[in-house]
Amino acid sequence: MNSWRKAIVGTQATVGEAIAAIESGSIQVALVLDGSNRLLGVVTDGDVRRGLLRGITLSSLAIEVMNPRPVSASATLTREERLHLMRQKSIKQLPLLDDSGQLVDVETFDELLEAPNYPNPVLIMAGGLGERLGALTRDRPKPMLDVGGRPLLETIVRNVVQQGFRNVFISVNYKAEMIVDHFGDGSALGAAIQYIHETERLGTAGALGLLPEPPGLPMVVTNGDILSTINYSALLDFHNGTPADATMAVREHKVHVPYGVVSASDGYLQTIREKPTESWFVSAGIYVLGRAAFDYVDRGVRIDMPAVLERIVANNGRVAVYPIREYWLDIGRMEDFEQAHAEFNEVFP
Repeated sequence: MNSWRKAIVGTQATVGEAIAAIESGSIQVALVLDGSNRLLGVVTDGDVRRGLLRGITLSSLAIEVMNPRPVSASATLTREERLHLMRQKSIKQLPLLDDSGQLVDVETFDELLEAPNYPNPVLIMAGGLGERLGALTRDRPKPMLDVGGRPLLETIVRNVVQQGFRNVFISVNYKAEMIVDHFGDGSALGAAIQYIHETERLGTAGALGLLPEPPGLPMVVTNGDILSTINYSALLDFHNGTPADATMAVREHKVHVPYGVVSASDGYLQTIREKPTESWFVSAGIYVLGRAAFDYVDRGVRIDMPAVLERIVANNGRVAVYPIREYWLDIGRMEDFEQAHAEFNEVFP
């Protein structure tokens, strides 16, 4: 199999081209080679995201975000030696070089031979009222609205299970019986579902305090009204690769101002920016929480997730930020609901 060759980029490749190479190849990285076919470095999804946070753009050179010292090995190593090295270094790809340093192959773990299985729990927050959707949520909770022929919450659960996460908690409050009756114990979808019953609305994080006990492994938390193709395992790997107590997934939000924006000081013009586009990172409603994060949530007390994260930071903890490039839609307004219907079959074939 030479499909790894699709992941090769040159020294003049842009970050955008490296992303395309990552997505078109089969090894989850882009390989940066010089003109003599020598490996200069690799670019991973995490490298790109960290670069974006530093202000690197898609038109910047990929060498600005690449890892210039990737683990590689001689092509003469036996299969057992390669596997041992990959396990020892906790890597998923191993470039193989000849005596002159030229890339001749890339070894990967064949994850297709065994379905992934992550013991980390996933909590889906599905207890909200969805008041902004008006009559649509009068007789059903927002996560149970039909999108693409099935409840939105079912798409989230299916996506989680397909990615290898089967230990699922769902927090419920408004019309909880509809959710429980639809999913049961989750076995029909390949999940083991437990329910967290909020007797009163506890905000976007209060359900964390109702878990039987804080989980021993990092927990993935997502709002129940988010339609996304996010790679949860990549998010979890990113979190585990940091010293952070929690990780917040974020989405770039751009606003185009159709006017000239004026900056003035003491009544005098300073600058004029003609029809600028402003950009911010906004919370995507998806998180990974380590054990320490649960110390900031009291049982039965209303609290929202931003407050939990702010408490972590205020106590000298760390919250990592993970930019989402995948499809993402927060179904909070009627226009979002209509957009979800229009795009569902294309995004979730």
